[in-house]
Amino acid sequence: MKAIVVADQTAGTAGMKLVKRPEPQAAINDVVVQVHAAGFTWDELTWPPTWTDRNGRDRTPSIPGHELAGVVTALGYGTTGLSIGQRVFGLTDWTRDGTLAEYIAVEARNLAPLPGDVDFTVGASLPMPGLTAWQGLFEHGRLRTGQSIIAHGAAGVVGSMVVQLAREVGAYVIGTGRAADRKTVLDFGAQEFIDLDNDTLEDVGTVDLVFDIFGGDIGKRSAALIRTGGTLVTIAGPVEVKPTNGLAVDFVVESDRAQLSEIVQRVRDGRLRTNIGTVTTLDDAVAVFNRTERRKGKTIVRVRP
Repeated sequence: MKAIVVADQTAGTAGMKLVKRPEPQAAINDVVVQVHAAGFTWDELTWPPTWTDRNGRDRTPSIPGHELAGVVTALGYGTTGLSIGQRVFGLTDWTRDGTLAEYIAVEARNLAPLPGDVDFTVGASLPMPGLTAWQGLFEHGRLRTGQSIIAHGAAGVVGSMVVQLAREVGAYVIGTGRAADRKTVLDFGAQEFIDLDNDTLEDVGTVDLVFDIFGGDIGKRSAALIRTGGTLVTIAGPVEVKPTNGLAVDFVVESDRAQLSEIVQRVRDGRLRTNIGTVTTLDDAVAVFNRTERRKGKTIVRVRP
C-alpha cells in the first residue's frame, strides 16, 4: 500500500515521504479499514507517541495521522460491533501507525458507524476537533445552559466546534482570534468577538468557562477571567496559572463511539458545520503540509477518489 512515513524527529513535515508499506493485519479486537479520507494535526510530529510505542521503544519510520473515514475490510479475532463492508470514522491510537495510508489497523472501539449520507471527507474532519470540543465542554468544563464561555481560537478547527456546541446548549459565547477572523467566528455562532492583537482580553469580565487552546500568556491571563466555581479547560498542556476560585483542567482527547455518533448526527441535521480548508490527495499531501502560508480550516487527505 501507499503510505506517508516520518523517520526524523528534527525535520518536521519536510521529513515526510510517500512510500510503499505492507498492508496491516488485524490484531485481537482490531479491524482493518480501507482509508477513504484522513486528517492530520499540524503539531503531532512533536508528540512523543508519534515516535515510540506504548513501551517507549522507537517505532520509526511511523505513519502519522489519527483521523479517518473509510470502510472495514477485515476483522481481528474477537472483534465485535462492526462488520466487513461497514462505513466507519474515528480517532486512532496515538502509538500505532496512523491514517495517512491506504489501509490501517485500528481498535474497533475507536470507531463509530459513518452514516451513508455523510461524505468521507466530512467524516474524517470530525473526530479530533469534535471530540476535543465535546469532552472539554461537557466532561471537563461541565457547561450548562445560561453559562458564559470564552472560546479561544474560535475560527480554528477546534474553536469553531467549541462555539457551535456551546451555543447549542444555550451558553453565551465569546470567541477570540485575529482581526481577520471576526466574521468567521461570528458566522459560527459566537455572540461577541475579541481581537487578541488589538482588544484587551480582560475587558470581557469574568465567565463560567474558558476553553484554551493556546497556553502561554493567553492561558495565564485566562485564569483571572474564571468566576467563582468556573473552569479553565485547556489542551495546551499543564496549567501554569490556576483560577483563584475555580478549577483548571488540562486533558488529552480520547476516542468515544457514543460521542462520535452524537457529533455526526448534529452534522446530518444541520446543527453542526465542519471547518474544512484544503482537500488534497495522498500523492500531493506532503507538498501541501509543507506550504508556509497560514492554514484556514482542517486539511483533509482524500486517500481514495
